[in-house]
Amino acid sequence: MTNAARKAAQVSRDERLGFRIDEETKALIERAAQLERRKVTDFCLTALAEAARRTIAEHEILVLSDCDRTVFFDTLINPPRANEKLRAALAEHARRVAR
Repeated sequence: MTNAARKAAQVSRDERLGFRIDEETKALIERAAQLERRKVTDFCLTALAEAARRTIAEHEILVLSDCDRTVFFDTLINPPRANEKLRAALAEHARRVAR
């Protein structure tokens, strides 16, 4: 059992998450849980939490090439003057991103 699985098992589970799945998917999940000698609920909880962490990381981590990194840091050190396109981009960002 991984550390994440142990931690998930120790946490009080007060919330519910319910959804329906087809018979084939259920059998697949049950087989995988059985192979790891775990309860289906524990298997699903761990798998969902790991998938959620991966998805969040993919959206929060930016990987740049060497060229992109150089351009990025050069722009930070010597920022361009704000023009109309930059003002529009900032306004769009403010509209999309909750504060």
